[in-house]
Amino acid sequence: MKLRHCCAALASLMITAGAQGATPANTLVIAQSIDDAISFDPAQGFELTTVQSFNSLYQRLLQSNPQDPVTLQPTLASAWQAGSDNRSLTFTLRPDAKFASGNPLRPEDVIFSLSRVIKLNLEPSFILTQLGWTSQNVDSMLSKTGDRQITVRWTAEVSPTYVLSLLSAPVSSIIDAKLALAHEKDGDFGHDWLNSHSAGSGPYQIRTYVPHEALVLQANPGSPEGAPKLATLLIKNVPDPAARRLLVEQGDADIARNLGADQIAALQGKPGVKPLAVPMASLYFLLFNTQASPALKNPAFWEAARYLFDYQGIADDLLKGQFQVHQTFLPEGYLGASSERPYRFDPEKAKQILAKAGLTNVAFTLAVSNQPPYLDIAQALQGSFAKGGVKVNVVPGLSAQVSTRVKNHDFEANLGSWGPDYFDPNTNAAAFAYNPQDGSSTLAARANWVNPALNKQVLAATAESSPQKRVALYQHLQQELLHHSPFVIGLQARNLIAVRDNLKEYVQGINPDMVFYSKVTK
Repeated sequence: MKLRHCCAALASLMITAGAQGATPANTLVIAQSIDDAISFDPAQGFELTTVQSFNSLYQRLLQSNPQDPVTLQPTLASAWQAGSDNRSLTFTLRPDAKFASGNPLRPEDVIFSLSRVIKLNLEPSFILTQLGWTSQNVDSMLSKTGDRQITVRWTAEVSPTYVLSLLSAPVSSIIDAKLALAHEKDGDFGHDWLNSHSAGSGPYQIRTYVPHEALVLQANPGSPEGAPKLATLLIKNVPDPAARRLLVEQGDADIARNLGADQIAALQGKPGVKPLAVPMASLYFLLFNTQASPALKNPAFWEAARYLFDYQGIADDLLKGQFQVHQTFLPEGYLGASSERPYRFDPEKAKQILAKAGLTNVAFTLAVSNQPPYLDIAQALQGSFAKGGVKVNVVPGLSAQVSTRVKNHDFEANLGSWGPDYFDPNTNAAAFAYNPQDGSSTLAARANWVNPALNKQVLAATAESSPQKRVALYQHLQQELLHHSPFVIGLQARNLIAVRDNLKEYVQGINPDMVFYSKVTK
């Protein structure tokens, strides 16, 4: 009966929204694909749909300011203090904080939430294992040191500043231990139940989730951040972007997410709709396997390739504003990100560089996903490189197959993309500039490229507590990779969405989890 009641309520909401040609006054209706959703447990959820839900469902000890994400602000913690050993942080919890269940926040909830991530050992757990935590030692790393205090310790050579960034990631969300353990099954810390339910203190909680159909969130009026403005969020599964565009255009949805350039173009000038292009922390780049041929290992070829990437033509003409030109490994909006763009499409200059280096008849095979926009970009690069005398043989394949080949070093060049795993510069520095040669599958390792000096700088940046000094380190790393690496970074993606023009206070940031619905009014 309970499931039947939930489904009936969901159907009623959806019919009401569609029948009126306008959404209910106290319900925010969002059209997007939710087919990727696997788990709404922060210890596992790493898909776009679930990650986008976590700021609505859960809170962390501290989180990025929605208006200024580089700034971390107290959330469930009211204060924190770094230990004199530089390997610990003591947090004081808010005295009034409660979960949606009504249970008060305790140090035990923090210990439970962080330790279960390590013990479950699911995909996003690597974010916290960077602290040196293992299932064997994590219990000794987390301790209650007062009625409202918890001390977090770590063994890795990283600074408290860096640890704070990791503790602001969605995987560090604080869970109501009493509620989760009430649904524990075979020692799973409530994981199976949390796949489709919530146990947080965020402004919303899961009311109904029907896979491949809809997710309904209801307000948590007792949330520590305050009650949300709207009572209900209805996230409808609409796999077709053209259908999503039509729903928001007709007023049957308040927000249409993940649209394509064609859908945004079709909405320009439409009454009642406001198209948005929000920068995302997703970079598109060429990666060369330096062991595939002498030419691909030659820094002169890397330099020439930078002048054969038609940055502006691809971003503006081919992809119609879905991307912006970006040439460094830290996306716009990140601490220390450089906006420098010294390279432009100049095939004559590329020819001169190649000739000076004695590189003639250069050719390479470009492995690329057969999905847009990858194949579209690859074909454009095939034409632009040809103007510089470089032959590119584009070989498309299934995304999973291409990814496996690149990880196995079975490729010459790859057009790929990279998105961050957490909001800290190290998430990209450790990918592009770090190759410890220990079997890790960083992007630098996939390129068979190692620079010991850069390895040391990447580690030094995570150990540095001063934000100013960290910025200097990351800007130096960006300069080195911009001019002297087998990467040609060319584009930063934009998230194309459309909202009804009566919506106010909708905020979306650069990282996938930075979606904020609680202040929205209409």
